Amino acid sequence: MGANYRSALRGRSKAEFIAKLGIVEEEADETLYWFEIIKESELADSKVIDPLWKEGNELLSIFIAMIKTAKINQFENKVRTSH
Repeated sequence: MGANYRSALRGRSKAEFIAKLGIVEEEADETLYWFEIIKESELADSKVIDPLWKEGNELLSIFIAMIKTAKINQFENKVRTSH
């Protein structure tokens, strides 16, 4: 997630930023999936996985909010510049 987020921050346009944040969202969701698999398979103790899953879920929520905000800002910018 971190490397993809950094890449998003270096996007050359708002559209590229949003697209790369989409990749971050996918990676965060995939990470949560693997935490769930690890927990269900009992490969690691819940005491270890649960806090990681919680933090990952919080990050996923942040990334989703960032994408929504960026899309709104992109739309509003298009509306302002088209007048």
